This record gives sequence, structure tokens and C-alpha cells, in this order.
Amino acid sequence: MTNSNLQARKAKVMPRGQGNVYPVYVERAKNAELWDVEGKRYIDFGTGIAVCNTGHSHPKIVAAVKAQLDKFSHTCVMINPYESAVELAEKLTAIAPGDSEKKAIFVTTGAEAVENCVKIARAHTGRRGVIAFNGGFHGRTNLTMALTGKISPYKQLFGPFAGDIYHAPFPMAFHDVSVKDSLKALENLFKVDIAPSDVAAIIVEPVQGEGGFYAAPSEFLQALRRLCDQHGIVLIADEIQTGFGRTGKMFSFEHANVEADLMTMAKGIAGGFPIAAVVGKSEIMDAPLPGGLGGTYGGSPVGCVSALAVLEVMEEENLVQRASLIGSIFNEHLTSLQNRYPDLIGEVRHQGAMIALELVIDGDADKPNTELTQAIIGKAAEHGLILLACGFYGNVIRFLPALTISDEIIYEGLDKFNSLFNELAGS
Repeated sequence: MTNSNLQARKAKVMPRGQGNVYPVYVERAKNAELWDVEGKRYIDFGTGIAVCNTGHSHPKIVAAVKAQLDKFSHTCVMINPYESAVELAEKLTAIAPGDSEKKAIFVTTGAEAVENCVKIARAHTGRRGVIAFNGGFHGRTNLTMALTGKISPYKQLFGPFAGDIYHAPFPMAFHDVSVKDSLKALENLFKVDIAPSDVAAIIVEPVQGEGGFYAAPSEFLQALRRLCDQHGIVLIADEIQTGFGRTGKMFSFEHANVEADLMTMAKGIAGGFPIAAVVGKSEIMDAPLPGGLGGTYGGSPVGCVSALAVLEVMEEENLVQRASLIGSIFNEHLTSLQNRYPDLIGEVRHQGAMIALELVIDGDADKPNTELTQAIIGKAAEHGLILLACGFYGNVIRFLPALTISDEIIYEGLDKFNSLFNELAGS
């Protein structure tokens, strides 16, 4: 079996809308490495889009899942629940930022978690409007596409979208959008489009994922908290990509010492098994009526035991602290690369192990170098790397290594990236 053969088979039976970045078909994976069906090895700097924070096939997670499958695979937590779901809810409410009493619900995907946040916020406030930010990404369902602040490829051809959704600029110093600019735009929104008394929620990623790995300044998140308190608005933290140690804290909102009212959890929660959660203040979480929240596969027993194992691994292996060290190593090497190519690398950004390289033309932030970015992604596999791009203009290389990755593999991967960049930057 070859990669090209499998790609041809896929093209015949799966639509182009669900494409794949690499025509590389995985046969096995371990920690920060994977091997394709032809036996070629790759260093994985994407980790399934920040899902396998604990690495591929961590032995403790594999053991937990195997043991659960020997017992049962599904009963539906809304019909016959099980201890692992209760235990996971206990642990997630305990580690969520802030001192408020909290409750948790389980769903299957990040988009479901976002939708349920909106449902809960509307039930709690009796209001209709939701404010999100330019460049934000919240999912691919109709409502979450409406919340997402980027047209291509996520929203193109798919409208009309859910109503009562509004967008404001997200602060990003590299592009001359200040915290003051963003807050002023919110004030203008309240005067022009929707009264604050009609706003149910404001949803924000503490570090924009698909938008380009721009971190919200602490002062901005703190200002949002004050604004929401002033107007009775629910503050939703979308921690789907930033959660579970990725940014050097268990959750990124902790960097700003801010407690959200509701927060989404997914991706790194369970080492690759499909489960997601909404965790929030108890009085808000209890707003929907019985039966108003749920889903057939939400809180899968396999997902629950995997998530519990992830939490054990994170504590035992100090992965939150490890994320900060990984980020420092990447930052040092990528900054050195930037010093050699100041006209091509506009900025190196990282919060923990959520790392980005923004590529530009002539050192100009207003000239995104999408062509070079796509060339790097296109040739990464030839250099034995799995890399991802993101950004409003598709000009950001993002690095999401497993938090269990060894220093040796980090340096090997960075050497490969340097060779790849040198090859394309000189062409």
C-alpha cells in the first residue's frame, strides 16, 4: 500500500471539502513521531491540531481505554450514567479557573461545546445577542460558523447563518489593533447594532487558534470581565485549543487571572478520544430546563476514562510546566531564524507550547507572505515534518508539539525546519 494509492481511493469516495493537508497516510504513531504506510518517519509538530498534548498512544491512556472496552462502550450518560463521568466532572470543575462553584456537561465536539455555551447563556439571561471577534474560530456548525470571524474556507458558500451574532476587532499589536481599539469598537457596537441589555454573551479565545495564534493581552480579558459584570453579560472562554496545559497554564485565562462564566473544553482533553465539555458557574449552568442539554454520545465512557488518564499523566509528568520550557526552546531557535530573515519573518509568538511564525514580505506586517507559508507546508513532509498553517491570510506557521516530546526530538525537528526554511527562503 502506498500514500498515492490511498489518496486516489480517498478522492473517489470523500468530498473535496474534507481535504487533507498531507497525502501521508498514518500507519502508527508514538509520542511525537508517526510513520506512514510506506514506513517513512515524521516528527509531528501538529499533534492532530493540539489534541494529543500527551503524545500519541500514551501507555496510560491506551490501558485505560482497553480496560473500559472490556466493561462496556456506551449506555448514554443521560440514561444509565457511570462513575467515570461523575469523577471527570468533579475533576474538571475543580481545575477550572476561579473560586465559584461550578458544574459540567459533556458533549462530543468543540463546536457542540460552543453551541451549548450559547444555549446556556441565552437561557440564563433571557437575551438574544452574542458577540465574537474578528479572526476567531469556534466551529463548523451553522451557529459556530456564524460566530467564526473568518470567511474562507470556513463560511464560504454556507450561508445564511444564525442571526443576532456580532463581531468586534481582536487586539493584535503586530497589526496595530490595540486593546483600546477593540474596547472602543465594543462601545460602538452597543450604540449602533445591539444594546448591551440585549447581549447574552461575549465569546473569546484567549489565544486565537485558526486566527493566527495572537494572544489576548491580560488587560483586554480583564476589561471584558468588567464589561460583562457591568451589563450582566455571560463571558465565555473558548479554551478548546488553549486548554490542558498547552499555554503553560492548565487554561490560558489563568495568565490574566480572569474567571469566565462558562468555558469550553475539547481537543487536548482526552488524548485523541472524542469528548468535549462545558464547565461554568453553577447558577448559570442550571438555567436550562431538564432535558435541555445533552446528546447521544456526550460523555462517552471511553472518552471519560481517557480524559481521566490525561489528567493523571499531566500531573505525573508535569506537562503544564513542560509546555513553558518547550515554548522557550522554540522561541529561542525561531527568533534566531528571524534574525537571519527579518524581511520574511515578521514576528515569532508563543504562549507556552502554542507557537507561531508569521511570514511577511519586506518585513511589512501588511504584506502577508501566504505563498511562502504554503510552500513550507507543501514541502514539510519531504523533510520529515508535519506542520500546520493558520492566520487570517494563511501566512502563519503554527507549532503544536506534544507536551511529552523529548528535547532530542524538538532539536531534530527544528533542525529539519531550519533546513526547509533555508531551502525555500533562498529560492
